Amino acid sequence: MTSGAFRHDTVVFDLGNVLVRWDRRLLYEQLIDDPDELDRFLDEVLTLDVNADLDRGVPLGEVTAGLAARHPGHAELIHAFHDRWPETLGEILHDTVEILDELAGRVRLFALSNWGRETFELSRPRLPFLDRFDGMVISGREGVVKPEPEIWHILCERHSIDPGAAVFVDDSPANVAVADELGFTTVEFGSPDQLARELTALGLLDENRTDENRER
Repeated sequence: MTSGAFRHDTVVFDLGNVLVRWDRRLLYEQLIDDPDELDRFLDEVLTLDVNADLDRGVPLGEVTAGLAARHPGHAELIHAFHDRWPETLGEILHDTVEILDELAGRVRLFALSNWGRETFELSRPRLPFLDRFDGMVISGREGVVKPEPEIWHILCERHSIDPGAAVFVDDSPANVAVADELGFTTVEFGSPDQLARELTALGLLDENRTDENRER
């Protein structure tokens, strides 16, 4: 954790694997029984580069059609990524959502996420915690992704955010490093408990909240 010089009035959250689990494997472990074959498919065919294209705003159908043309032997599995994308979403991380709720009313809350335009809209009905945010910047809508500094500039300009008075929470070390360079106080997310401790140290959560939660 690095700390800014001013009192914090804003917290910016990443979404995937901070507030909701996301993993391609959640879908494909239903479709590929052999663990070695599953690993090969995700490492060599439906790689994370595929999702990176979605994050930049490339339409889901275009991404999967192009991939299927390059890997015709896996076309059926590839098209499942289009037809069953919501199954790549896992459980909502309720302990982190609880932290979000505790912050509401104390600071402004924003989301900054690498997420495809279409797949984000598919996901919204399953993510009621999105209503807690005062604003969201989604990469697929902007055509620029973390860790490119431009997406933070978009966030700050659109919502009048002073990085020196803002905390940025993300599970990606690369994203945290860029936010730190831009002047944000940063928290590299590891678990809800660790996040709560760091936000408490910054004075954003009550010091007794950990004991209260343990008693529930």
